[in-house]
Amino acid sequence: MNPVDWKTRNGRGVSAWVGPPPFVPGWDVAGVVAETGHGVTLFEPGDRVFGMPWFPRAASAYAEYVTAPSRQFARIPNELSFEEAGALPLASLTAWQALVDTAEVGPGQAVLIHGASGGVGHLAVQIAKARGATVIGTASAAKHEFLESLGIDQCVDREAVPVAEAASGVDVVLDFVGRHETLGELQTMRDGGVLVGIGGGASEEAKHAAQPRGIQVSELLVEPDGHALREIAALVKGGRLRVELDRTFPLEDAARAHELLESGGVRGKLVLTT
Repeated sequence: MNPVDWKTRNGRGVSAWVGPPPFVPGWDVAGVVAETGHGVTLFEPGDRVFGMPWFPRAASAYAEYVTAPSRQFARIPNELSFEEAGALPLASLTAWQALVDTAEVGPGQAVLIHGASGGVGHLAVQIAKARGATVIGTASAAKHEFLESLGIDQCVDREAVPVAEAASGVDVVLDFVGRHETLGELQTMRDGGVLVGIGGGASEEAKHAAQPRGIQVSELLVEPDGHALREIAALVKGGRLRVELDRTFPLEDAARAHELLESGGVRGKLVLTT
């Protein structure tokens, strides 16, 4: 489950692509291939696969069966359970496409992740570290020990310290909190850096302030990508990436899981099982 699930249910999120209710929500899936269509060469029945099909169009993942193009999936590494694999696709692809495809993060760079302990944030911390970056993350003080276990270099209590005071000379900022914070994040950045807004994008004021400093402001909408999922699976196999499960719910308790996710305070991911 992801925040976009309940936001879309409420008429926000990607509801423009999904359409009005009734619809079956959800995008992340992990399971066993039951059948393949004509011309499929990547998988065969019995393979364990995971993916984020069709996004932002409806994938109807809260179900026992899902159909989608084969190249939107990847094999689940043996190191992952179905629950862990189901928690990865949307969040890890968001982090990967922000850090690798958009910002091209590499060794020696400094990355600030605003909202580092969330579903996407905690994976972004690990992907950035795997790319050789120094990582600074904002989170409530209670979650600093968790982030330190992931190898983060510096934790900032976002409830006590304004994000503008968290760092300076940063190369890349990932914002998983929202556009009201973006202007302050610019103050942490070097000229010519990259700011990726995911929690609602960047404000027009921030875009205007970034322009004379040569800061690239990008607003990411994640896309299905089986190739990137294979790269992410390789990080898992190499012991460089793990997904944190807060708890799992049976499919029939999806409404209760939505209430918990919407209330905030979840560490890592919630997963539905069939």
